[in-house]
Amino acid sequence: MQVVSTLFGVGRVENDEIAVLDTPFPHVGAVIEATGSLDVLTRGAVRRRVSLQGAALLAPLGTPRSVWGVGLNYRSKAAHTGRGLPSEPILYLGAPSAVLAPDAEVAIPAGRTAEMDYEGEIAIVIGRRLYRAAAEQVWPSVAGITAANDMTARDVMRATAAPTLAKSFPGFNPLGASVCTVDEFADRDRIPIRTWLNGELRQEDTSDGMIFSVPDLLARISWFAALEPGDVVLTGTPAGTGQDRGSYLVPGDRIRVEVGPVLPLVTTVEAPSCDRPGAG
Repeated sequence: MQVVSTLFGVGRVENDEIAVLDTPFPHVGAVIEATGSLDVLTRGAVRRRVSLQGAALLAPLGTPRSVWGVGLNYRSKAAHTGRGLPSEPILYLGAPSAVLAPDAEVAIPAGRTAEMDYEGEIAIVIGRRLYRAAAEQVWPSVAGITAANDMTARDVMRATAAPTLAKSFPGFNPLGASVCTVDEFADRDRIPIRTWLNGELRQEDTSDGMIFSVPDLLARISWFAALEPGDVVLTGTPAGTGQDRGSYLVPGDRIRVEVGPVLPLVTTVEAPSCDRPGAG
């Protein structure tokens, strides 16, 4: 099953339509937090049908409570950098406020970065609580899979050595466009990931290229922190980022991330923002 969050409510993707369901949940993330899975969306009355083409989709998970990320988790990326394979995952937390809806624009943070970069990633959505879990407990606890663009200000990363700061600017974490249940994937251990920049294929790999597989990665995190329903784990990016090519994002750039059957996640870069501090 493939589900989305829309202006009209939560819906199932059925061929070229969205079946908007009669459900009290405002978005897909709320369904998972309340029920631990997407199963409830397989039934229920359909309130209306809208065309998938041109539909305004929201960030499917709303604002997750927790977004975990991992650095250097693809062998292709490690080989490109010339670095050895890590013996433990390089983990960080991103700010949930960085989450952006699909087909939206993200501004270059004015005065903060000249090296804004894309990172296409497979995002895992937790369904059942994982704490001190074994690897074999992970897949049965996953509610769904979606696409992520874990954007990074590379110069901020160098200056601060803090991934959280480099990745938490507003809009730096697009998620979506849909969430798919695990059974939608032909091989859950070989999930394809591709990233396009302005129509040019920049990243292509599968989860089989990960240094720490999805079950291994989530189990390792769970021995330090409990993963709760609705939490998101970004699983790393393969080679082919702007950093690898020595070129970074500019206004007008269009990034498209594809993860198996998940609806493509498209983000457009806009001119530098001149955000003023919030009034508080």
